[in-house]
Amino acid sequence: MGLILGKITVETPKYEVVRAAATYEVRRYPPCVVAEVTYSPAQFKGNRDGGFTVLANYIGALGTPRNVPAEKIAMTAPVITAPAVPEKIAMTAPVITSENGGGGGGGQTTMQFVLPEKYRSADEAPRPEDERVLVKDVGERKYGVVKFSGVATEEVVKEKVGKLREDLEKDGFKVVGEWLLARYNPPWTVPMLRTNEVMVPVE
Repeated sequence: MGLILGKITVETPKYEVVRAAATYEVRRYPPCVVAEVTYSPAQFKGNRDGGFTVLANYIGALGTPRNVPAEKIAMTAPVITAPAVPEKIAMTAPVITSENGGGGGGGQTTMQFVLPEKYRSADEAPRPEDERVLVKDVGERKYGVVKFSGVATEEVVKEKVGKLREDLEKDGFKVVGEWLLARYNPPWTVPMLRTNEVMVPVE
């Protein structure tokens, strides 16, 4: 029942609030270890969250862990996705063009699970059996963050990112990379009780 009502009961990343503004926070996150998969949503019939099952299998959320030494890894929140970016493909001939209406996943999406804090480095984490899963160390980083509820549709996220970037730059922060989407609840959570965040890296 708690998950349906949006209660977050799993480990979440620690952070320090550097600045609390009226519409956003700037947070400093310490180093962590993540498991990530990069994929084209087209591989999953256009599902932008298709990588979730790959990562869930790695940690054992759906059954036997697909890692060595088959160690069950606790689920954490949020699930982090980076925006789809155009996929670089080697040049071939002939050149074939077609109209793409968008939303079908023509680019690459990266999804990450932040591993529990007990894993201090990627070397300490179980090794993935699936070669699509990359376990890596992530250093300290700083983000401008805005929190919102509801369903994180592409339109809503685009609007939130645009406003956040505008507010950060107006307040003198330098944006230094692409935004991330962090979602803290499973899809069966009541939409109005979901916790989402857009995160924009800043210096």
